[in-house]
Amino acid sequence: MKNQIQIVFKENIRDVRGEKIEKDALSFLNIKTGKIKTGKIFNVTYPLTEKEIEIFADFGLKDEIIHDVYINSFYANPFYKSFILVAKLPGVTDDEGFSAQKTLVDILNLKLDTSRQHIYTEEIYFIENELERNELRKLAENLLGNKLIHHFEYGKFRGEVSYLPQVRIDSETTVETIDLNVSDAELMRISKERLLSLNLKEMKAIRSYFSDEKVIANRLKNNLPAKPTDCELEVLAQTWSEHCKHKEFAATIKYKNWETGEEETIDSLFKTFIKNSTEIIRNRLEKSGNNWLLKVFSDNAGVVKIDENSVFVWKVETHNSPSAIDPYGGAITGILGNNRDPLGTGIGGGKLLFNTNVLCFGPPNYDKKLLPGQLHPRRIFEGVRHGIEDGGNKSGIPTVNGSIIFDERYSGKPLVFCGTGGVMPLKIAGRNSWEKKIDDGDLIIMAGGRVGKDGIHGATFSSAEIDEHSPQSAVQIGSPITQKLLSDFMWEAVQKGLIKCSTDNGAGGLSSSIGELAEISGGAIVNLEKVPLKYPNLKPQ
Repeated sequence: MKNQIQIVFKENIRDVRGEKIEKDALSFLNIKTGKIKTGKIFNVTYPLTEKEIEIFADFGLKDEIIHDVYINSFYANPFYKSFILVAKLPGVTDDEGFSAQKTLVDILNLKLDTSRQHIYTEEIYFIENELERNELRKLAENLLGNKLIHHFEYGKFRGEVSYLPQVRIDSETTVETIDLNVSDAELMRISKERLLSLNLKEMKAIRSYFSDEKVIANRLKNNLPAKPTDCELEVLAQTWSEHCKHKEFAATIKYKNWETGEEETIDSLFKTFIKNSTEIIRNRLEKSGNNWLLKVFSDNAGVVKIDENSVFVWKVETHNSPSAIDPYGGAITGILGNNRDPLGTGIGGGKLLFNTNVLCFGPPNYDKKLLPGQLHPRRIFEGVRHGIEDGGNKSGIPTVNGSIIFDERYSGKPLVFCGTGGVMPLKIAGRNSWEKKIDDGDLIIMAGGRVGKDGIHGATFSSAEIDEHSPQSAVQIGSPITQKLLSDFMWEAVQKGLIKCSTDNGAGGLSSSIGELAEISGGAIVNLEKVPLKYPNLKPQ
């Protein structure tokens, strides 16, 4: 059973978003929509009385001045001939829904488990003109959502909405072993079908390792199967991904200057130009007795000394591939992930001060044929800008500056370059705040949002070409409100000496974070079955 609450603007209230969609549909898609009225639907699956649902709608959701509310009924006006419904696909984070159910608990004083989803939100658009289904589909997929993470319904509104994106997964805990002693063609099939994004040379290297007699003997001694498990392959693939390994930056490049004819071999762009330039600066500072570079290239973010009391923590990174398939979700997750790097540097819990960015897109008036799976540059531009704005504003971190570049070379994939700066005390409980220390017996605690299937293969996906088969699960929609709560918690916990070191889960999740920290301690035991889940029956492996 569910209750449905629909909120729309009163007839005398200007619908600015609807006006923008109408304008963009005409200029971007050459579709004449006429007037558009926007609305929001809240599907409440928690059992409430009629009076309780009315109180929630009136005091928790609507603005008395601008909104009309419909409970278990829907706005209907023959003036609008078409409609489009946009909802999240099952498992995609619905941050607004979770915020609404926290409001529900506060207003009605309910004993409700807010870690489980009981409210699902949907957007509804009423359109003046009677559009063909193909026009409605184009409007939905190009302006109002992304088919990789959204469910669409469109046509003539029949007075009801029945879709509910609940996740239903059968319990399945089998650990699968993978036979890699196969042909090269079969190795590449395994890589592609499992979205490992590993090339043949990398797959053969993994096969060679697991074929070594000493490795097999050691695995059997430790009660592990001789063949690699599906979990082990996933961990290797995410660690070897472009996102985590930066293979292009680390590659050996043969460069030729076409103007002078000069040729040279560059052993890693990262080591030669990025890291080496910093080392030159560090050496100069050390010679002058003023080395304020405390930590570079060895943690989630760089640390420099401000004065005798504080340090500055700074990180920049890209989120290009996710922003190409879901501009809003990719960008908001990118900026939030970038926030977590200074937050998870050294002991952790630093105060985040600001965000910044450099964004590169194809021209907004791009008129060439789009490739399968390619979004129009203007769609990407608007989604990315919105995502970065929401990620910062909703987590209380201002964006203090940025720049935007338009060039055709970014039409296929944008460059979404985000930065975050923060501060930490120089010393915390007598220890250097930027240093990580782990002792035997220390506990591992994971805090933040619950785990779902969204975000899986996010790291390996960055190494793959984008097409219409790009996985909808690769983009994890960030939750800025959850992250703000986590940030406040960490600040207090660190000041009380409760945290010895921190890191963020990153694209590889626990395999990434624990894999990095366990190098300090020499190993770790992780109880995956204790990880809090968005919904039941996910495999712990």
